[in-house]
Amino acid sequence: MPEVFQKTAIVVGGGVAGLVTARQLARGDVDVRVFEASDRLGGTVAKHTVAGIDLDAGAESFATRNDSVARLAHSLGLTTVLPAELGSWLHDADGRPVKLPATSVYGIPADPLAPDVVAVIGQDAANRAAEDATLDRRIGADVETLGDLVRVRMGAELLERLVTPIVFGVHSQHPNDLPLDRVAPGLREGLVQNGSLAAAVAKQRENSPAGTAVAGIDGGMFRLVEELATDLERRGVEVRTGSRAWAIKPQSVLVGGVAQHADLVVAAGPAMGVMGTRIALVTLVVDAPELDAAPRGTGVLVHPDAPGVRAKALTHSTAKWPWLASRAGGRHVLRLSFDPDRFEKNEDLFELARTDASTLLGVELPASAVLGADAVEWTRPPAGTDRGYPVVGETVAGTGLANVVSHALRESERWLEELSK
Repeated sequence: MPEVFQKTAIVVGGGVAGLVTARQLARGDVDVRVFEASDRLGGTVAKHTVAGIDLDAGAESFATRNDSVARLAHSLGLTTVLPAELGSWLHDADGRPVKLPATSVYGIPADPLAPDVVAVIGQDAANRAAEDATLDRRIGADVETLGDLVRVRMGAELLERLVTPIVFGVHSQHPNDLPLDRVAPGLREGLVQNGSLAAAVAKQRENSPAGTAVAGIDGGMFRLVEELATDLERRGVEVRTGSRAWAIKPQSVLVGGVAQHADLVVAAGPAMGVMGTRIALVTLVVDAPELDAAPRGTGVLVHPDAPGVRAKALTHSTAKWPWLASRAGGRHVLRLSFDPDRFEKNEDLFELARTDASTLLGVELPASAVLGADAVEWTRPPAGTDRGYPVVGETVAGTGLANVVSHALRESERWLEELSK
């Protein structure tokens, strides 16, 4: 019988997309090598320790629009958890704290006339948004961006007062700049199938009650990376950090000036030199018993025009995640996101976070209440274009772990089929 040689693959990039791809290929009996340019794995899923507490420095949850992340976590022996059902708030353009609608997608309501929607946008804007139910289902079905869809179906007022601050908090971009199918997959089809945008939202959320549009991992999302790395080692996958790769082609790549060859080369990240959207995250651990009541639920999103606040969003992490509240032992963990371009030179970022947190939570947090603080900066890459070789990751899959993981799993299975031919 002729000798059968094991297929080989190289994955360039050790973020979650690259690690998931490497694992799937290895499970299919492919000899896999992973090259990561930085000194650690995981990309924006990372850990830092603040005031003695191990916390997520990047992604702290995943969307439950599909079960890909949960299934992956469970296969690695991890336990997924739901956030507390406290709801979130909005610091609106007038500086008012208002509770966000319970049933929505990016603030797009399933019922535009619901009292919690009217409280944010007013009765006139709610009446305009309700006209969505009377429009032909084809209106808006051909638009390019999320902003265009909301404006056409529900009006500019709902877009700017409700959807925009939520999208800014999640994606650091205006809805007008976000491709619809990339950021909200299935919403266009839902409009056509269900007859209105509100009905499409209701359909997406019918199996996700308020507070369960996202989930996390007991102990922190960073545990996903730790367990993926352990699993790859067990499967014999060679993983090299501090190894920058370039000149990527479908079957070769340069690493440290040396050509590496394989039957399949996959890039798991943005192309070199591509600039993205910068995001700064500041974590505060505070001693503030006044926060025990979770005055703003699990957190606050900030309207871009809100006066006197520069944070884009605040997460009250110990209110959101019961496991973390238990671990923090009465202390509170707050996480604020900022646009780094809005900082002044030599500005005290921790002091800015403390004063913004006081405003957003409606609780005075003196400097003496801050027990620990840390700041990290991430870059969210833009949507990618065809590079002439296989790619996984946020640039092609869309934002968020749910998109990234499901895309990596799907593409890996396709490549396994091709390698087996």
